[in-house]
Amino acid sequence: PYRIEFFGDEVDSIRTFDVETQLSTERIKKVSIIPNVANKFLEEKRQSFLKYISNKTVIFVKNTSLLFDRIDDFYNKATETFNTLSDSIKHATPEDLFCNSNELKHQFLDYNIIEVGNSSLFNGDPIEFNTKPQPAFNKQFKLLTKDLIENADNNIENYIVCVSEQQAKRFHDIFDDIEEAVPYRTVVLSLFQGFIDADNGVAVYTDHQIFDRYHKFHIKNGYAKKQAITLKELTRLEIGDYVTHIDHGIGKFGGLQKIDVEGKKQEAIKLVYGERDVLYLSIHSLHKITKFNGKDGKPPKIYKLGSKAWKNLKQKTKSRVKEIAFNLIKLYAKRKLKKGFQYAPDSYLQHELEASFIYEDTPDQISSTEDIKADMESERPMDRLVCGDVGFGKTEVAIRAAFKAVDNGKQVAILVPTTILAYQHYRTFKERLKDFPVVVDYVNRFRTAKEKRETLEGLKNGSVDIIIGTHQLVNKTVKFKDLGLLIVDEEQKFGVAVKEKLKTIKENVDVLTLTATPIPRTLQFSLMAARDLSVITTPPPNRYPIESHVIRFNEEIIRDAVSYEIQRGGQIFFIHNRIENIKEVAGMIQRLVPDAKIGIGHGQLDGKKLENLMLAFMNGEFDVLVSTTIVESGLDVPNANTIFINNANNFGLSDLHQMRGRVGRSNKKAFCYFITPEYSAMTNDARKRITALEQFTELGSGFNIAMKDLEIRGAGDLLGGEQSGFINEIGFDTYQKILNEAIEELKETEFA
Repeated sequence: PYRIEFFGDEVDSIRTFDVETQLSTERIKKVSIIPNVANKFLEEKRQSFLKYISNKTVIFVKNTSLLFDRIDDFYNKATETFNTLSDSIKHATPEDLFCNSNELKHQFLDYNIIEVGNSSLFNGDPIEFNTKPQPAFNKQFKLLTKDLIENADNNIENYIVCVSEQQAKRFHDIFDDIEEAVPYRTVVLSLFQGFIDADNGVAVYTDHQIFDRYHKFHIKNGYAKKQAITLKELTRLEIGDYVTHIDHGIGKFGGLQKIDVEGKKQEAIKLVYGERDVLYLSIHSLHKITKFNGKDGKPPKIYKLGSKAWKNLKQKTKSRVKEIAFNLIKLYAKRKLKKGFQYAPDSYLQHELEASFIYEDTPDQISSTEDIKADMESERPMDRLVCGDVGFGKTEVAIRAAFKAVDNGKQVAILVPTTILAYQHYRTFKERLKDFPVVVDYVNRFRTAKEKRETLEGLKNGSVDIIIGTHQLVNKTVKFKDLGLLIVDEEQKFGVAVKEKLKTIKENVDVLTLTATPIPRTLQFSLMAARDLSVITTPPPNRYPIESHVIRFNEEIIRDAVSYEIQRGGQIFFIHNRIENIKEVAGMIQRLVPDAKIGIGHGQLDGKKLENLMLAFMNGEFDVLVSTTIVESGLDVPNANTIFINNANNFGLSDLHQMRGRVGRSNKKAFCYFITPEYSAMTNDARKRITALEQFTELGSGFNIAMKDLEIRGAGDLLGGEQSGFINEIGFDTYQKILNEAIEELKETEFA
């Protein structure tokens, strides 16, 4: 039997348990609970769901004829599928399991039906509404203002429906900048379309229609609570794993056990020290333990419980770490003294840009945007790192910062690591800023020499406001009229030479760095020395975790997954990183799914041809893109919901996480298939990488993946040789705690 524990309405854990003792025995990742529809011995006859609700219920039916057509289609497909089954698995017929449209129509007659639409299937009294649709304003606030005033003169009350309190505040800010008194009220709710009801004296306008931007799906309230990471980490610990207790040092995890506390059974964490020493830790003291991450995965030294060795080691480390902390804070203090350009507070146009965002901002997007604006409006130059998982909305934050710079008469340069990403960002910025007086351009190898010359001339004379490009942007030939903001996307992917050139550019301008390679929160103080940090951990609403599978190369699975995705109107990435036989792979998919439209993309294609191919895929002109890792970062195709990564064992952990992040960018369930050889044929590190990806699939799991990467590679690589010695002795997390304590102490003494 299974025991399923819930945290609110979310499954917190699934465990098997012993029926006699009622104690949990094993944690499992998932369990499938399916209705026993094939059991012919059920005494109770299956009924339509209508039989279970009161006949006083009022049922609203939109577009009745379409509804019954869809039911017939489903019923006919079920019958076709049933007829193809072998007799050995034919248990219940579609007739036993489903209602057809005639049965449902007959059952509807027993209920109060309200049909919504222009035609009626059931005879009834029509209810007519004397309403007009909301006028189109196309972001023209002068027209909107005129319309609202006219309505008020005709005794019609004005309501503007906003999806959030934040959006309502933006409207107030916009109308505050307009000198005329505008009669309106804001209402926070989700409404599909606005209308004017002259009979009742009401005009209701929706924010998304005013801005001519439409939601593809409804906003769902509530966000993933990423703070509860300790409980999740506990469920991932395996017996024998090394853990660090802040007071008692490094021990081995011995599992969860029930112990007697004052006559009551309580669950406790068992930690084993040395040969026989055992420490039982209450679940309420979880904050005191962390999983041990050492250097190069070497086993740590375990001390006897109660010995002074651990305390002495911590003290010794702290005194040596203070010197490192002193240098970090000195660098931070030096940065604070620099003077830079001070931007003005948000203008009317800035409010309008932010109000026109079609989705509700996540809490982290709001705080990151506020951090950036505060930096830009201060005297010192900004140097901020915005860190967030793939698809969590960093680009929108960057667009707002770029617009603020342009609105203050400055130019913006956006540096990206790949040609594809430069083009993707160009399209995103161009689309987002099309209704504002902003000129956006880009340089990469897709552009001709003439186009590049014209763009660079525009930068020099100031006619180009925002330039997006690869490493070509840091060349000496690129001159700006008045560069105010540099945005660097995925800085870690640039070479040493580019980073050195960046240092000279960074001296006089504000710098915003974006990264999807998550930084463990414990590293924040170390990073604070060099730059400020904003973290985006809340996923956009209505996102589902990507369902990940590790498979051997299997044509049947590939055929079924590709066919399923095409049937639901989606698109597929197939990553194959060998150009010499990429056409054979595309041919194999074409053979398996003859109706599929397939494109092939790789870095050796002519620039213009590759650009057109990517554009065609983004526009949904073909179903499957077979490509090398050129799509690893930046390609944003919300309609692509399935990705295959061939020979996944040959890629690094963050690369695989980035590629998986190409799908799952809409409200549809997404699938990722890591194709690998047999486990025995893979290296030990490759096995660990694939297991980590299979284990961490929830939204925002990049944090856990970064920690796993740290464990596989060893934490020493991350912080350099000087600090890696401490890490191997006391563990990465404990080292960070000690470093943070040292920083706080120095702030209070040396730098107070």
